[in-house]
Amino acid sequence: MSRRKFLKQSSYLTMGFLTYPAFAKAFSVSSSKDVIIGHNSHQYKVNLNWGNLNASQTPVNDCHEMVQDSKGRIVLLTNHTKNNVIIYDKSGKLIETWGTEYPGAHGLTLVKENGTDFLLITDYERHQIIKTTIDGKVVFKIDAPLETGKYTKKEDFKPTETTVTENGDIYVADGYGKQYITHYNHKGELLNIFGGHGTNDGQFLNAHGICYDHRDLDNPSLLITARELNQLKRFSLKGDFIETIRVPGALICRPVIHKKDIYFAVLRSKNAVHDDSGFILIMNEKNEVVSCPGATAPLYRNNELGELYQTIRLFQHPHDVCIDDDENMYVAQWNSGQTYPIKLTRV
Repeated sequence: MSRRKFLKQSSYLTMGFLTYPAFAKAFSVSSSKDVIIGHNSHQYKVNLNWGNLNASQTPVNDCHEMVQDSKGRIVLLTNHTKNNVIIYDKSGKLIETWGTEYPGAHGLTLVKENGTDFLLITDYERHQIIKTTIDGKVVFKIDAPLETGKYTKKEDFKPTETTVTENGDIYVADGYGKQYITHYNHKGELLNIFGGHGTNDGQFLNAHGICYDHRDLDNPSLLITARELNQLKRFSLKGDFIETIRVPGALICRPVIHKKDIYFAVLRSKNAVHDDSGFILIMNEKNEVVSCPGATAPLYRNNELGELYQTIRLFQHPHDVCIDDDENMYVAQWNSGQTYPIKLTRV
């Protein structure tokens, strides 16, 4: 959808609030014509022009993930092999690009070691995790964990995400492969494997994203999405299942923790007519959904969350979010017509 068409459609939706009251809780337009989305304390002004570049010089294909580095720069990962990594300043100005060897570039994790930034890239087409410096020099690679006996060939291993604990241990989610979670030390040596394909508590259907949850300092844990099940699952660092948090209707990508909240890109709404029916989902420290920019307002009855669904066709397969130090959000999108990220300014 073009920006002009979106803004025109947005005005139609605004005029139709009396007919479609559900939209009123997800969308509003101020007197200055700013498009505001979200609920409660997490509302955002939409900026569709942030980060737009010359596509002939700096193209993107699927914009999979984004992080903010220690210098405050926004780092975008795309699977376009002319420039897998695009680095912006916060205003959306291009700083630099690098990377031509990651056709399945999918997961991007920032690792800080002794004041230095590194990146972990998961590439499901290379069946590898690659650790690089912030400017692209390869430090080491992790290959398919054939030694576990869970994999007979490297092609079965299609990792989608990593997370890193405070001691440098690395956890890898095999979201497009056999759905196992592999645990390595900081040197990439295998320590453990758990999970696998299935619908039981300790299993996954599309273990798409993983993050280290350090908000409870006494009991850190892992948050892992089971995207096709519309679930977020919590595990101990040893791989023991703890709990399931259900998000009906929402195919959530990776969890992103910022301060006390958890942010997700939702790839699509489970029962929507349109495939590109995604939105953003935000949970508080109690794992309660408090805002769904681009979707219906979260509603709980008897402590059960009602089904969530897209109400505004703003996002096209949102795949990841990055929260900067000013509380603004950047949204990377998969299969969106080679579009650049959308910025949501916190209001």
